[in-house]
Amino acid sequence: MTDDFRQDRVGSALAGTNPTVLRRLRAGFAVIGDVQHLPGYCVLITDTPGVDQLTDLPVDTQHVFLEDMALLGRAVSAVCRRRDPQFRRINLEIQGNTDAFLHAHVTPRYEWEPAEVVGWPAALHHWTGRVDAERDALGPQHDDLRRELLAAIDAEVAARG
Repeated sequence: MTDDFRQDRVGSALAGTNPTVLRRLRAGFAVIGDVQHLPGYCVLITDTPGVDQLTDLPVDTQHVFLEDMALLGRAVSAVCRRRDPQFRRINLEIQGNTDAFLHAHVTPRYEWEPAEVVGWPAALHHWTGRVDAERDALGPQHDDLRRELLAAIDAEVAARG
């Protein structure tokens, strides 16, 4: 996987060259995190270039983005619950502190996480050096996870009608 898509995640998703894209949704793209520090970590990214935060979108599109975020959360939850009996919950977060494009983190949380990070945002894994870029990098070892996530997203889209 090349890093080029990281320079413009939205533009590369629109161009079909972002390798992390799982599926296009109504107001964005469901992508698997290029670092899988917590298995199943996904992100919903906007499909509107230049949008930095939720409030930059028209109100009706804001609602659709939030519905897509919830849909992705349900799909990730279903997959992670099935894959790991220590799955605990899903965290949904729109922060926007680092990357200047609208995106929502969909982060599975697990009982096996160290006690000192459980009650905090999952980013604490990064801040405290628990993420190993090489070990946790998205790769072929995640192909089954990608397929399961896509199937769960597709099922949620079909249920939505």
